[in-house]
Amino acid sequence: AGIHEYLLSQQGDLFARAAEAMAMADPQSCQQKASSDAAPKASSVPIIEKKWTAVPRLQKKVLELERALSQSARSNLNGGVVSGMPIKDRRMIPRPPCVHTLQSHNGVVTCVAVHPVFTMAVSGGEDATIKVWDHESGEYVRTLRGHTQGVNSVCFTPKTGSHICSSSSDLSIKLWDFATHVCIRTLKGHDHTISDALFIPNLQGSAIKGGGENDFTDCSQLVSASRDYTIKFWDLETGFCVHTSKDHTDWVRCLATKADGSLLASSGSDQAIVVRKTDGDRKK
Repeated sequence: AGIHEYLLSQQGDLFARAAEAMAMADPQSCQQKASSDAAPKASSVPIIEKKWTAVPRLQKKVLELERALSQSARSNLNGGVVSGMPIKDRRMIPRPPCVHTLQSHNGVVTCVAVHPVFTMAVSGGEDATIKVWDHESGEYVRTLRGHTQGVNSVCFTPKTGSHICSSSSDLSIKLWDFATHVCIRTLKGHDHTISDALFIPNLQGSAIKGGGENDFTDCSQLVSASRDYTIKFWDLETGFCVHTSKDHTDWVRCLATKADGSLLASSGSDQAIVVRKTDGDRKK
């Protein structure tokens, strides 16, 4: 029917005779075409011409798909990253399968921190414990106990990893000596769940001496965030709260510091991120 339609659409006796001969040879097909002429036409272009013009479009699509497939194959060969990325950066991207799966907690694991120097890591969970791991071998080392409710955050001192701070729903922050795995101090002052706590690097770069196990060599302050809408700054030498910030209007969820310890950012359920200085009057 498409060929018959094409022949009828052309000018000249030869096309007319060919169409007539085709109608005589296959009258049924040509009659079906004639009956369909009563319906409105979707397009005036003959079907066979549509097919001819569709071939280049299909060829172009095939070439595009082949190029995409080739690029995907190169990407997978490089570990699933863009081929233009430097090799050093590609090596830093995790690739399946995982090296180790660490399991020992009896509840939800809520936080984890990696030691800045050694192949150690710590994790906190809703079972109120802190677990110490060797992440190179995948071995469990020991459990730190002291909190009475779920542990919400754990953090190493930023340069040496000599101490750990942990915050909990039991309204306390605990400081641990990582060498002896002993809790050396408990900080209390918040009125609700403490969602995050971290060390602030010492701006002057000088050591703060507390004597023995209380020697914090690379930081002088600790900051904590709570569901009581406040952020508290703590002096590590004395263990006292030296400043309380009330810039948020809802639960303060998490904290982050600049690498040099000059700025602190906090975010919360009030849909706000507040950035403030960590020294002086600590204004935002």
